[in-house]
Amino acid sequence: MIHYVCKYTPVELLNAFGEECAVLEEMPENFEMSDQIAHANLCGFGKSVIQAVLEGKVKQLVLVNCCDSARRVYDIVESTGKCKFLYMLDLPHEDNECEKVKYAQAIMRLKKAYEKFSGKTFDKEAFLNSFTENETEMKPYIGLLGVRVTGILEKMIRDNIQMDVDNLTCTGGRQLAVVPEQMRQMDEEKMFLAYADALLCQIPCFRMNNNTRRNQLYLDPNLKGIIYHTIKFCDYYGFEYASIKKNIKVPLLKIETDFTSQSAGQLLTRIQAFAETIEGSEDMDPGKGISEEARKKMESGIYYVAGIDSGSTSTDVVILDQDGKIKSTMIIPTGGGAMMSAEKSLDLAVEKAGIKKEEIVRIVTTGYGRAYIESGDDSITEITCHAKGAHYLNPNVRTVIDIGGQDIKAISIDENGAVKNFLMNDKCAAGTGRFLEMMARTLGLSLEEMSTKGLEWKENIVISSMCTVFAESEVVSLVAQNKDVADIIHGLNVSVASKVGALAARLGKKNPGEYMMTGGVAKNPGIIKALEEKLDAKLYICDEAQLCGALGAALFAYEKCSV
Repeated sequence: MIHYVCKYTPVELLNAFGEECAVLEEMPENFEMSDQIAHANLCGFGKSVIQAVLEGKVKQLVLVNCCDSARRVYDIVESTGKCKFLYMLDLPHEDNECEKVKYAQAIMRLKKAYEKFSGKTFDKEAFLNSFTENETEMKPYIGLLGVRVTGILEKMIRDNIQMDVDNLTCTGGRQLAVVPEQMRQMDEEKMFLAYADALLCQIPCFRMNNNTRRNQLYLDPNLKGIIYHTIKFCDYYGFEYASIKKNIKVPLLKIETDFTSQSAGQLLTRIQAFAETIEGSEDMDPGKGISEEARKKMESGIYYVAGIDSGSTSTDVVILDQDGKIKSTMIIPTGGGAMMSAEKSLDLAVEKAGIKKEEIVRIVTTGYGRAYIESGDDSITEITCHAKGAHYLNPNVRTVIDIGGQDIKAISIDENGAVKNFLMNDKCAAGTGRFLEMMARTLGLSLEEMSTKGLEWKENIVISSMCTVFAESEVVSLVAQNKDVADIIHGLNVSVASKVGALAARLGKKNPGEYMMTGGVAKNPGIIKALEEKLDAKLYICDEAQLCGALGAALFAYEKCSV
């Protein structure tokens, strides 16, 4: 098996030696081994390549000198001596006639190198037979663009989006315009020149100097949405994302990874929310309709539906009656498991409502723990549910800011409460409920005490670090300097507001309307005041702010029963 990393790699040439080829797409849990020999700021993909080699998963590897990271990876892998065959292919960054000649020569050098290494002979017939004709069907699809994705991430996207997904990243969408019969009549030099021409005439990678033809990817009328992937420390595709987001008219989701599997849960939430935005949440799983048993209960005219929001900090339940009115609510701390907390919270809400559990005809779950709640009839992301709940509580709201236990979301909604766009923080806990809990613990205060004490500040203290660990050290240092606790808390409030405000600002100001804050942090007046100053806008806060996700889930359950 020969592994490669770039769509410009002459895979057919390697097939001519009787070798199978595969894109190297390992997604390790961590970079424990590669971090010992690679620079800390090497991109995640580069580290994943080194990790795969060190773990013995790659024995033959063809790299392409497309960027500095690739060159560093080559040097490091070569120094390990773990690869039997390691080759760096010299890739032109132009597709003019001169560069095509140079690339043909580079391909021939690879041919000779592999002949020398393997002792095998290049088989021209096998080479020509390895070309496949790509059939393109004209139908709506979601484009997966940007930098390479792993097989795990691509499968996650395909499994959660009902529409076709076309991988158009730098390793996907490999299409060569060749006619093998014509090449069969050529001598070797002309054949490889035609081969180089076909490779370089693909839709260009963004690293190519002339990449204007990439516009074809965004202008396709069948393109209904874009999931754009970038890797930390990879600036090339970050630049492209910044340029296209201003001009495209289809929904766009940006996801950034470090090429490990550590943030899979958060990525799943984003992908599912994006799918709900495009396809409509009510139709996400048409197989989950109303059962005959539920319909019989509904015939009596008295029935109930419930929404369960399984969060990292609390598990919330809202029960609605047959008229769509709130019958009962419950909030309890999330305990040792999502299932256990959901059942307990639902039981308490049922008891509070004075009804029987059997009278609930439909349950919709949301939140990070939604996949682990067996009692739900359907599951919808908290992004879509918060939008639905916010619109129910205030139809004038157009931007929802949700600060939860482990993440921050800024959600843009339309006049019907449907999600137009959304942004989430990365997997860092900065600015979340967990961050505030940690700071309160450091100051020896309860969250309730901390939420009001910062309003009494006098000195404007700047907390320079938003990292939870470093911010804690900074707070300890400020306490040692005898700084007033109220001033320290105000500095923390401003830091959180700056992070949340920046996220909301990235949604743009093309969505006039009120701001609403949801989640448990909506009970913190210090954060609210600081955030209102950052946004230069009033935040709508209501008593049901923490229940907004569960309310939205219950509303989806109610609408399903009302059809």
